[in-house]
Amino acid sequence: MKKFEVGKEYSMTSICDHNCVWTYTVTARTAQTITITDGTEVKKCRISRKSSEYRNAETIYPLGQYSMCPSLTA
Repeated sequence: MKKFEVGKEYSMTSICDHNCVWTYTVTARTAQTITITDGTEVKKCRISRKSSEYRNAETIYPLGQYSMCPSLTA
C-alpha cells in the first residue's frame, strides 16, 4: 500500500470543476492520522481504512466526507 510521506506535496481536484485544485503538504504523520497544511491552515485528518484498502493507497478527506467530496490519496 502506498503511504503518505512527510515533506511531500499532494493535490486533489474537485469532481465538478477540474480547474479547482487543492494542494497540501504533509507535515507529520502517525499510524492513523496525517497532519497537512496548505500554507495558511493546518489540518489533522484520520486515514480512511475502507477507502485506503479499496485504492491500495492511504486516503484522507481534508474537506470532510460527504457526497462527491474530494479525497487526497498517497
